[in-house]
Parts: sequence; structure tokens; C-alpha cells
Amino acid sequence: MEASVSEDGLNPWFVTGLVEGEGCFSVSFSFRRRLKIGIETRPSFSISLHKRDLPLLQRLREFFGCGSVRYSRSDRTYKYEVRSVKDLVTKVLPHFEEYPLQGSKRDDFENFALICKKVRANLHMNRRHLREIIELAYQMNPSGKRRHKKEDLLKVLGEVVV
Repeated sequence: MEASVSEDGLNPWFVTGLVEGEGCFSVSFSFRRRLKIGIETRPSFSISLHKRDLPLLQRLREFFGCGSVRYSRSDRTYKYEVRSVKDLVTKVLPHFEEYPLQGSKRDDFENFALICKKVRANLHMNRRHLREIIELAYQMNPSGKRRHKKEDLLKVLGEVVV
């Protein structure tokens, strides 16, 4: 499969390889009383690099045509991040469907893509679908940090009895 270099000079396979090593597909959940279902679902795609690679992060932003670059105090890196579900579904997912990940991050991406498509279709506002989204999200990034336990989220959905 031949890949043409984009206007910003990045080869799409290079982008996929960079994400395999330094990228993250994640889904965070927050309790929100104002929401009928009580839980906010936020998918996010990011790449964190040292300050010396800030120009590369800016080129990635141009490559995908969405997202933003910011400083992350928690790990003292710069982060390119896409949080818009529309941009995730229309710009980020298609890239990785055409230039697929080859390593362990592939499974996380598969779950992430399914979650993004469900959120884009507003299925996260339905208890049954939100439960599926939570289950998929908690299969991703097993060594990652989580703000909430899966059981606490399911409790809000009325699915876990204490």
C-alpha cells in the first residue's frame, strides 16, 4: 500500500507509527447531575511529546485538520488532542482505518472507534448503550489511570447493587 505524503510533509504511515508509540485513545466519564442519564462520556485522542517536538505536534494538528496543542502540567509534556466527537469520527478514525495500527494499540483503537460512533449517534444517552460503552472503555488502556471505578459508573445506571 503506497502512502502519499501530506501537504505538511507527514507520511500517513509515520503518523500511525508515532501514535502506536506515543498516542492514546481514551474515554473518560464524569458524573453530571444535570444530565438525565447522570454520566458524561468524553472520548479523546492524544499524543504527548517533549517540548523539543512541539513543531511536530503542530504539524500533526495540520495533518488531521482538527484538535489543539497544549501544555500538560501533569507530565510536563506538550499534547496534541482531539476531543470533538465529530472530528474524531470524520477525521481521526478514517486515518487509522486506512493506515491501521499494527501493535497492541489496535484493540484499543477498535473499541475507541466503536465508542466514538455510538456517542456520535447519541447512543450514550441510553442506559443499555452506555453500559456497553463503559464496558468497552474499561477494556482499553488496562494500565491507565481512572478517575472512577467501573462499578461506580454502573451504580449510577442502577446496574450494581451494593
